[in-house]
Amino acid sequence: MIGNSIIKLQGVDIFQQKHLVLSDVNLHIDKGDFVWLIGQTGSGKSSLLKVIYGDLSINTGQGHAGGYDLNKLANKDIPYLRRKLGIVFQDFQLLTDRTIEQNLLFVMKATGWKDKKLIAERIRDVLEKVGLRSKIKKMPHELSGGEQQRVVIARALLNDPEIILADEPTGNLDPDTSEEIVMLLKQISLSGTAVLVATHDYHIIRTFPSRIIKCESGKVLEDVQIG
Repeated sequence: MIGNSIIKLQGVDIFQQKHLVLSDVNLHIDKGDFVWLIGQTGSGKSSLLKVIYGDLSINTGQGHAGGYDLNKLANKDIPYLRRKLGIVFQDFQLLTDRTIEQNLLFVMKATGWKDKKLIAERIRDVLEKVGLRSKIKKMPHELSGGEQQRVVIARALLNDPEIILADEPTGNLDPDTSEEIVMLLKQISLSGTAVLVATHDYHIIRTFPSRIIKCESGKVLEDVQIG
């Protein structure tokens, strides 16, 4: 890792197929940062996130994420990189035929956890963090949208990531629930896990002012102000 930086991109050009989406990207996110990522649909927000979690490779410039050199990232390294990055999507992607506990257990087994006692403790711990300890035996359809998103955040926390990448995490939620989810993500950042939230919701950004990064006209602008 470079100093305190969990994410560091220097002079990176980002392509989708052969199309240049973002050029000369310079970006740093440090331990415990809470950062908004804004920009119109098609401006490159998702492509930027894909570079960070190893879905798009880097050909020009330098990139580091979670202690990994993104320029030299081999396919076998990607699952290990992603354990250091908790990823939260707008559509919850929960397994609908399994309880909350079984959803979390599925991820833990897939990421190499073996000890049953440690697994049970970790599941209780992350559900406690998101205020859902009592819902451990519930099925996803028995939870509200906000509760389901809390489960997704709990799932992202399982492997104690250095950063959470949240792509439109409040996109399907009403305003009050959206605020609860952002407050939860803010609390997580205060504990030292950096959080990067891609959003179109300017109301929520104004409610919780923080550092803003913007994708616009093929560039990434750091530390933007919005009116």
